[in-house]
Amino acid sequence: MKKINLTTEIEELIPEELEAMEKLLIDRAKEVSKRAYAPYSGFHVGAAVLLENGEILQSSNQENVSFPTGVCAERLLLGYAGANYPDSPPTLLAIVAQRAGEEIWAGVSPCGVCRQTINEVENRFEKPITMLILCSNGNVMRIKGISNLLPLKFDDLNT
Repeated sequence: MKKINLTTEIEELIPEELEAMEKLLIDRAKEVSKRAYAPYSGFHVGAAVLLENGEILQSSNQENVSFPTGVCAERLLLGYAGANYPDSPPTLLAIVAQRAGEEIWAGVSPCGVCRQTINEVENRFEKPITMLILCSNGNVMRIKGISNLLPLKFDDLNT
């Protein structure tokens, strides 16, 4: 038997350690999370992305009574970016979440489908995306590339 050890690298930053653009993206994700359509889960997710061309886009989750046809904020945002800015890769993606009626932000990370979507975008542009995830304690996790969240990602239909 052969054992394989997988490692991941995630930085946890206090708000003062964030760069100006990182703070801006977190703020934009917070802002758009308030416009989430989440009547079933009460879980409001916001995402903001910086494209290589300098454009900033944002989106929130949009639920549907017919589960699982709702769309996560990250997938909706990356799909919009790909359709409308097909030549400008995403470089920085911020994700936040908050439960309805709560003041504090919830700790969240992309679901499996969103992780695979981020992987596909990275593969499309051959560039990693740095993700910023707001934690419930106010700190931010900085994750450079989806491999740190999805080490056994699905990349190839032929192997």
